[in-house]
Amino acid sequence: MTPISTVKKLPLTPTISCLAVLLLLLLLPPPCTARPVPKTSTIDGSRSQHLNLRGSLLRGPESVAFDGAGAGPYSGVSDGRVLKWNGQRLGWSTYAYGPGYSIKACTASKLRPAELTESSCGRPLGLRFHYASGDLYIADAYKGLMRVGPGGGEATVLATEADGVPLRFTNGVDVDQVTGDVFFTDSSMNYRRSQHERVTATGDSTGRLMKYDPRTNQVTVLQSGIAYPNGLAISADRTHLVVALTGPCKLLRHWIKGPKAGTSELLTDLPGYPDNVRPDGRGGFWVALHREKNELPFGPDRHLLAVRIGADGKILQVMKGPKSVRPTEVVERKGGKLYMGSVELPYVAVVTA
Repeated sequence: MTPISTVKKLPLTPTISCLAVLLLLLLLPPPCTARPVPKTSTIDGSRSQHLNLRGSLLRGPESVAFDGAGAGPYSGVSDGRVLKWNGQRLGWSTYAYGPGYSIKACTASKLRPAELTESSCGRPLGLRFHYASGDLYIADAYKGLMRVGPGGGEATVLATEADGVPLRFTNGVDVDQVTGDVFFTDSSMNYRRSQHERVTATGDSTGRLMKYDPRTNQVTVLQSGIAYPNGLAISADRTHLVVALTGPCKLLRHWIKGPKAGTSELLTDLPGYPDNVRPDGRGGFWVALHREKNELPFGPDRHLLAVRIGADGKILQVMKGPKSVRPTEVVERKGGKLYMGSVELPYVAVVTA
């Protein structure tokens, strides 16, 4: 009999590592169809200035907006408020909030994190100004579509349902600056923002794209049965909307004018999970990517943060940075400055292209 001490055993480390990788891949959201990123110019998103929020538990400046005079940025945060940036000396100040907000009830603490109060305090996501009126439209995940007039204050709820069906997860918003029409999304009829991972994991396709008419106060459903519609932006010629589909990693083009009005088509596949979409000022769009397709937590600490696409859907430019940064919006301003929002971080980042 061979002594036990002399029996050669296969090393377990590689086997365990392989099993760990396979388990991780199984737990990830269903991957989108891979699409290689063409060679383009790259912006280093790790070299950025931080517009830090006040308060150790305040975070999540999800969307970034500027008013008609160029002031801002404005951003909605985790305690239900919309804040305004007033420069380095003054920092952030409260600009708007929804009905039911109070400092006592909505300020987070270690025993009462924002996740426990956001359904009552609100969670502002998409923001967009109508420049002519000075009105700020707010897509609040829980309270619906809201509007606050010039000067801010308590916002008015404009819509909480469409076609008799409640808004469960109000998300993206944009405004036609000529007509004043407001376009917005409801990401799911089944899940709320607190359950957003379920929207992707289950392949939920109950999202809606809608229009609010400020002259009649009527909401019209433009398209239903969409897989995780998130951010959106109106095209430079105002003929169509570009809508981010987070789960499928795609951009949808929905026509609002011309012979194709009322129809939708695929604009492009994306190399990651998109959030908000914003015009780049040159006829194209910046699309923030929460993370890349099939991204793993180990390996090089660098991933795609955003892509700039042309009107035809082709990728023109990319931004890369550390994996700890998962942007929700990128807004380009004059001078090549890119303002980057995130639902997780305690600051708005400013990157110079």
